[in-house]
Amino acid sequence: MVPIELNPQQKEIATQVIKLLAGPDATLRDDQTTAIASLCTPGARVLVVQATGWGKSAVYWAATSIIRAANHGPSLVISPLLSLMRDQVSAAQKAGLRAITLNSSNSETWPELEDEITHNRVDVILVSPERLANPAFSKRVLAALAKDIGLLVIDEAHSISDWGHDFRPDYQRIAKILSTLEPTTPILATTATANQRVTSDIAKQLGSSTLVMRGPLARKSLQLAVIDDLSPIERYAWVADHLPILPGSGIIYVLTVSDAIALCDSIRAVHKDTIQIEAYHGQMPSSEREVIEDDLRNNRLKAVVATSALGMGYDKADLSFVINVGSPSSPVSYYQQIGRAGRAIEHALVVLLPSKSDERLWEYFATSNLPKGDQIEKLLKALEESPNQESMTIPALEAETGIRRSMVELLLKQMNVAEAVERSEKGWRSTNKGYDFDQSHIDEIISARRRESAIMKAYARQERCLMQLLQESLDDPEAKACNRCSVCIKKLPEPLSMEVSPEAISIITQFLRRQTLILEPRKMWPGGVFGKRGRIPSHLLPEAGRTLIFADSPQWQEILTEAFGIDQGPSETLCKLAIDTMVEWKSSWRSRPQIAASLPAGGYPALTDGLADHIARVGKLERFQFNQLVIPKLSPDASSSQEAALWQGEIQLTLEEKTSLTGKSVLLVIDATSSIWPITIAAAKILEAGATMVLPMLIHRRA
Repeated sequence: MVPIELNPQQKEIATQVIKLLAGPDATLRDDQTTAIASLCTPGARVLVVQATGWGKSAVYWAATSIIRAANHGPSLVISPLLSLMRDQVSAAQKAGLRAITLNSSNSETWPELEDEITHNRVDVILVSPERLANPAFSKRVLAALAKDIGLLVIDEAHSISDWGHDFRPDYQRIAKILSTLEPTTPILATTATANQRVTSDIAKQLGSSTLVMRGPLARKSLQLAVIDDLSPIERYAWVADHLPILPGSGIIYVLTVSDAIALCDSIRAVHKDTIQIEAYHGQMPSSEREVIEDDLRNNRLKAVVATSALGMGYDKADLSFVINVGSPSSPVSYYQQIGRAGRAIEHALVVLLPSKSDERLWEYFATSNLPKGDQIEKLLKALEESPNQESMTIPALEAETGIRRSMVELLLKQMNVAEAVERSEKGWRSTNKGYDFDQSHIDEIISARRRESAIMKAYARQERCLMQLLQESLDDPEAKACNRCSVCIKKLPEPLSMEVSPEAISIITQFLRRQTLILEPRKMWPGGVFGKRGRIPSHLLPEAGRTLIFADSPQWQEILTEAFGIDQGPSETLCKLAIDTMVEWKSSWRSRPQIAASLPAGGYPALTDGLADHIARVGKLERFQFNQLVIPKLSPDASSSQEAALWQGEIQLTLEEKTSLTGKSVLLVIDATSSIWPITIAAAKILEAGATMVLPMLIHRRA
């Protein structure tokens, strides 16, 4: 029987921690007391699934203080994000604990920090799951610490489960850590975003005696609303219009890095920098992200336009609004994001601005981090057939297997967790243990994710109470109508409206359309099946080109829809955009183009040829076409080397064509590509034929 009471000394310590964290009038709730008391029992396994703001971190700081007072070892907290770690270090210190973190941003201080751990001068050690994969860290720190850990905390524990919305392969290494711990070491797993299937999976991994503490997930401080039927540019303008009248400060979530930058810049253009706002995404240096987090927390910013990189665990108690421009694919993920708001205030606004293009991204995210059986087989075969089974680097594996590098990295992580491969200082090698690939399990996961996407469609359509839909997606038994969302009250809450000012639309459209999108050439051959690897010779490189439309640029949505619906000639607007781009671009040319060439890499010859014809007429250029071109059919999983090899084989020039290019500068018009390999290969062939320069103009750079 797990005790539910603290002894007087333990209760005094826990009460003091709560007061340090939440103020002199704060007291422990009964459910928090139960969790803390359970963790003070040797060998305890506790899973806490509670809404954001319930006080999960207070439980492990109080338990840590009690355990340390009893002369046991430090707490090891496995935490997924740098931003979350920084908040946790701050909270632990506020609770009177000495906390450190070992992560990629402070590697220069690892030796000193490890010395602190060795001499038992640390109460809390925070590490990322990826750090657990580092062989040197495991050998130096984890192996020495395993028998002395006083408490193991798995934060954001839904990431353990491959059913979770944010599954991370490195989190599965935790199962190995469990086997190395003393059986008496208590373990706490916490999350705010786990449905019953995920909860059961986590509890099973922790052990059959796991105490599951699951509470209601409704957030009474949040007032939810959906504003639909806005065009992409209208959504940007809506945000710009509403920011000045929204109370307090907040987060504006977007789905992509390019959206974060574009929306932030658009808001600045409308308000002429009178509203303090910053973009935030995972490609930024951690030092920059930390400054932005602090500025938002200290109300030096009205809002941050962020990708999901600013998510789990970011703690600003008085955050008063969250806006999502674009819908996450999972209601669980959405619940996690909006949970940043209203943690210590009575009222916070949560607004979703969905888009018809969201579903294309959902399908990508549903499968992007899942292994494929044939890819696993290719990697294992490459490693097993390596001469003398020597280690292979990730670039070498990409070249050998034809699998994209990002997927190689992901698969190696998953195979490493399953002990099918191991990492050495020189790369990766097979353990010869094989890999048990379960396609039926993968299919079930994809089906589950698509079911979650269907719930988000229902949410965006406002089919019924918004909070109830989210609660039901998390299997909350207390799910019921909230009587305060835009569905329940049948109107938008104040001060929200459907209105979008024409002025904001005009300013944002013109601002974004004035941006110059430089198309940087690839500098390296891909190797692998392509054959060549290393730096592309300078005499075969195109000039820095121009992209007319990047990804789902909101300012050009009408053109995108029109141009890439059916293959037809270019519209007047697209023709004007191309000529305006040429005028802006010409000041950086080494020489004026003499020939306009067309390359319908995306399969739109009428569009590509028509635009090249128009530019040639206006600029009085000669026209050139690849007469023998066959557009290759590419697999979505094709690697760089495979795609480049296909284009290398298909782009062929006759002697007559080569003669027409000799000594000429060429404008190369391309319809659409995401990889730029067709441009790279075509430019090299044109330059090999004797052309003096290639200027690429790409109509649509796909994401």
